[in-house]
Amino acid sequence: MDISVTLDIIRLIVGTIILGYACYTDLKTRMAPNILWIIMGGVGVILLIVQYLTGNIQDLLYLLFIPLIIAIVYIFFYIGLIFGGADAKAIMSLAILNPFWPSLFGYPQHQSVMPFSWVIFSNSIIIFLLIPPSLLIYNAIKREVELPFALIGYKMDIEKAKKKFVWPLEKIVDGKRKLVIMPEDFDTSEHIRELERQGLKRIWVTPKIPFMVPLLIGFIVAYFYGDILFSLISGIIP
Repeated sequence: MDISVTLDIIRLIVGTIILGYACYTDLKTRMAPNILWIIMGGVGVILLIVQYLTGNIQDLLYLLFIPLIIAIVYIFFYIGLIFGGADAKAIMSLAILNPFWPSLFGYPQHQSVMPFSWVIFSNSIIIFLLIPPSLLIYNAIKREVELPFALIGYKMDIEKAKKKFVWPLEKIVDGKRKLVIMPEDFDTSEHIRELERQGLKRIWVTPKIPFMVPLLIGFIVAYFYGDILFSLISGIIP
C-alpha cells in the first residue's frame, strides 16, 4: 500500500475517533476536553513530518492554508459566527490533520479546488442547515406546526424541558408570547421557571445540538463523497 494512502487512512481513523468522542462528551455535558484537539493537532504534525520525509507531499502550497484557515476560524469565533470554543478548536486542529485532499481507493468522488479542511467545514454547515426542514417534517408528523417555532424546535412538556439540554424558544412579554432565537444565558433554568409561573405546561424548545455532530458527519462525508457545495453548484451550473 502506498505510504500516502496509509497516512490518509490514519487521518480518517484519528479524526473519526476524536470527533466521535467529542460528540459523545458534548452531547452529555456540552463540553469537549481540550486534550482532544492537542492530540489531533499533534498527530497531524507527526503525519506531515512523515509525509515530508518520505517525499509524499505533492504541493507544499497547501500547507499555507493551515495558518490561513486557523486565522479565518478564529475571526469567525471572535465575531460570533462560530458559537462554541470547542468547535473552533476542532476545525483548527482538523486543518492541521487534513491539509491535503485524501486519496482512498477512488474516494472522495467529488473533489474541488478548495482546501480539504475547508470542505469539511463547509460540508458541516450544509448538514447543519438541514436541521430546520427536518424539524418541520418532524413537527408536521406530530401535527404541531406553528411557524416559525416548527422550523427551529419542537414542543415539550415543561417538566421534561427542565431536565433536558434544550433552550426555550418562547417568552412572555406584556402578556404576549414572543419568539426567542438565542437565549441570553446558556443556563436557561430561570427562563423555563418564568414560563412555568405563567401557567404554561408545554412549550416550544430547540435542542442544544452541538455543532460537533454535523462536523463529524461533514468530516466523514468529505472523505468519501467530497465537496457537497461544489457538487451542488456543478449540478446547477453545467
